[in-house]
Amino acid sequence: MKYEIINLEKKIVRGILKETTNINGQCTKDIGEVWQKFCTEEVYENINPRKNNKTIGLYTDYQGDFTKPYNFMACCEILNSSNLSDNFVEKIIREGRYAKFVINGDVIKAVGKFWNELWNMDLDRAYTCDFEEYQNNTEDMSNQEIHIYISLK
Repeated sequence: MKYEIINLEKKIVRGILKETTNINGQCTKDIGEVWQKFCTEEVYENINPRKNNKTIGLYTDYQGDFTKPYNFMACCEILNSSNLSDNFVEKIIREGRYAKFVINGDVIKAVGKFWNELWNMDLDRAYTCDFEEYQNNTEDMSNQEIHIYISLK
């Protein structure tokens, strides 16, 4: 897979979070539930002040490598930190070196295929914050442009 190395600036994100693991495909169930709640319970609409209309799937708080538990968060980048008077969570995507991948396709199939291929790549991963940034450039969920950032050491 082709990628470029970039230096990313810090991002503040806000959304909903769940701990999961890749063992026995548990992440597929958990991540699906988080996205379902994010999209159907007006989470996206209630995150303010959003920086843009993009949505982010954040993998963070790794307890080791990809074989160990981690947190998944469906979120949006926000302009600034705010008082959390609701049930949302805020996280910082750290600035630093990232491998940036650009994929196009179905939001479930293309992303799943990407992660299966990534796990077989020899990248010097930092396991701090990895994320998918959905460009939301079309309403066709089977033909989305998705930028995926993998934190590097």
